[in-house]
Amino acid sequence: MTNGTTHHPHYWQGAFIDDEEAGRRLAGLPAAVEAALARPLETETLLAACDTLATALLDPAHPTHARLARHLPEGEDASVLAELGAFLGRRELTRKLRRELGGTAPQRLGRPDARETVYEAWAPVGLVAHIAPGNAATVAPLSLVEGLLAGNVNILKTSGSDTLLAQHLLAELAALDESGAIAERVIVLSFSSARQEWLRLMCAPADAVAVWGGEAAVEGVAAHVPAGCRLVEWGHKISFAYLTRDAWRDAEVLDALAADVCLYEQQACSSPQVVYLDTEDADEVFAFAERFATVLAAMPPAEPPTDGPDPAEEAELTTTELIARLEGHLGLTHVVSAPDGSWRVMADTRPALTASPLHRSVWVKPLPRRNILATLRPMRRYLQTAGIAGNRTDTAQLARLTLAAGATRVTPVGAMQSGYSGEPHDGVYALQRYSRRVAVQADERFATTACLDDLARPVQFPAPSGPLLDKAAVQELNHDVDRRDAELYFRSGGSTGTPALSLFTYDDYDTQMHAAARGLLAAGYDPARDRTANLFYCGGMYGGFISFFSILERLGGVQMPIAASADHRATAEAIVAHEVDTLFGMPSYLWQFLHEEGERLRAYGGIRRIFYGGEHFTAEQRRTLAETFGIETIRSITYGSTDLGPLGYQCAESTGGVHHLHADLHTLEILETDADRPVAPGDTGRLVFTTHARRGQNLGRYVIGDLGRALPGRCPCGSHAPRFELLGRLGDVMRVATYFLNYRRIVAIAEEDRGYAGELQVLLTDAGPRERLTVRVEDTPTATPDDLRTALLAGYPELRSAVEERLLDLVVETADTADFHRTASSGKLRAVVDERH
Repeated sequence: MTNGTTHHPHYWQGAFIDDEEAGRRLAGLPAAVEAALARPLETETLLAACDTLATALLDPAHPTHARLARHLPEGEDASVLAELGAFLGRRELTRKLRRELGGTAPQRLGRPDARETVYEAWAPVGLVAHIAPGNAATVAPLSLVEGLLAGNVNILKTSGSDTLLAQHLLAELAALDESGAIAERVIVLSFSSARQEWLRLMCAPADAVAVWGGEAAVEGVAAHVPAGCRLVEWGHKISFAYLTRDAWRDAEVLDALAADVCLYEQQACSSPQVVYLDTEDADEVFAFAERFATVLAAMPPAEPPTDGPDPAEEAELTTTELIARLEGHLGLTHVVSAPDGSWRVMADTRPALTASPLHRSVWVKPLPRRNILATLRPMRRYLQTAGIAGNRTDTAQLARLTLAAGATRVTPVGAMQSGYSGEPHDGVYALQRYSRRVAVQADERFATTACLDDLARPVQFPAPSGPLLDKAAVQELNHDVDRRDAELYFRSGGSTGTPALSLFTYDDYDTQMHAAARGLLAAGYDPARDRTANLFYCGGMYGGFISFFSILERLGGVQMPIAASADHRATAEAIVAHEVDTLFGMPSYLWQFLHEEGERLRAYGGIRRIFYGGEHFTAEQRRTLAETFGIETIRSITYGSTDLGPLGYQCAESTGGVHHLHADLHTLEILETDADRPVAPGDTGRLVFTTHARRGQNLGRYVIGDLGRALPGRCPCGSHAPRFELLGRLGDVMRVATYFLNYRRIVAIAEEDRGYAGELQVLLTDAGPRERLTVRVEDTPTATPDDLRTALLAGYPELRSAVEERLLDLVVETADTADFHRTASSGKLRAVVDERH
């Protein structure tokens, strides 16, 4: 990034340039826009860059803060940078995206109704030209950021008399994106409005032109706006206060009203210029003016001190007050003003809306509520904020009346300039004005495609950095999570140790449930036809049942929320009675339930699909379910964790432990088991996830405890989302009798050599001078304990050596599945139970 100087006042797609170069590039603007639009900007990339810049702006000791402070306008202090930092934080921008465009990835083509193959998204309009006002330091850069949030290429005009704060701020933002996608969408020019040819060149190829200023400014730009281009006016507006009889007699209300008048010296569009009283009595209006004048006189002077009105404004103030005083001789007005001219209250018996000359100048007028519409509606183009003071019933009624008259926002008196993140501006959402709602209708070939973008291009985020985190580190980080970011609490099933606590905001939870819903569609779930029994475990702060209830809700799928229960008969009867054909649940629970109620369910014969989570069915178990119960589809419902949410999903082409990554939520690394470096392509290693879009938590490079390998090439399903294969957990490898033994290898030998299809659990205990490894299995006629022990010793050389060297006792025993060790909350089978001292 080149430093800007007075000779290089323009910033163009990553570089500071001079007038001559800017003029040359303006002539080629259409081609530059087309090239930039050809490469999408990931919303997460922008959010990450904005959040990093926000952190710098809020830290006076940060080098970026110091660099930008040099470009602050004269008379402005560092509070301007803090204001910008507050707007650019992830919390504020994600809230704005959700409120205005419905989510944090609004430009991805998703299915608003999962039962239809129709895709919708918010697409950028293309090129947005922003014409910023002079002497409003924050407006210019924030207007352009709004254009970026909608995915547009943006060209911004700042006043020739302004400093280069906008240029340098946006250059700092672009520099935080290594991909260059942000820089490609940012052009900032500094020139006078008298330079009409440049104004024409920047507006001619625009798809939307945003103008900040009064009617004259809008008219000057409108002449250059081509037919079909969207003109977005952010013009000057008039705001007013409305007081009921009880309110105008309340001293606290008058203090609050005076604060609204004095804040920003009435320079904000939301500052009250007129105070309306719910009366027709002129004497009451004049009396109120006298009372309010004493309150206004007691207000402290502006802080920091302002330069006051310029000569033109001073002339308007003098003229307005003089005319009002002259009309007082006719009984129409009554004026009370400060001896030094620092404030004035002008009471007027005529209710028509009148603009104030500002600088602590306020009109007071009568307006009975029955006349609000007739009086204010003719001025609806100019209305913005109505500050209302009254009781609860009055406030509700008056809010409706003032909104009907044309006001776009209603606040309490005393809070007219206050706003909230995501608030509409002048009656519209800015991001929607800079976007188009687009749709794609597809046929049944796309039934399992939840997001059309997955077929078009991969999602790309910057490579993760920073230290690796394990579960203990994440639990420690939970102590620092702001209460505002901890709205939903879950506990893990605890299958690999002590149950852990996971914290979510409802927004993040919603994002994750939508992602899991998309994955379920890819797996072949049909919300238009499937009738589902949700048989996951519920209670004890465990998220299984609740999450899949939420997923089905978002899909619009038919659901019987039964939950896992020890009363298998009642569950089976409900399934038959409600014609359920699809089961959701844990493999261990479903296996027990299906076999215990086998006769009833085989007679029913209606179960066709199983979607499972938390564990895995072995190949032999799948074969048994297909042959015994006629199950046609057995597929993973999701791969995830309580901490990170859904991580992967299966498509119709995926089998076993193969999953696609939820690449719009996470980045995946695969590192060696004994070193923190990437494995060779195709090798097995530790799965390390970096999750994006988690408000208030930095869950980067989380070592989740699972093993897996990346699969090369694009999946036959057509999705660009990366694929990986789960190959067990780090805990599946046991250090026993000086040997490393693998639980999954024991399962594979039992399955492949002896055709065993039931559950299998390993218990590790002390047995005098030796250790004991007990393999617990179900009682099946085809795989007796003796047969399984023989197969294990024959097929697992390390296990055989440990036994022959008298370091280990190997025991294979049968047990009822109800006696197997399971986690209390999820019912998940504990694969390895280590009871050694």
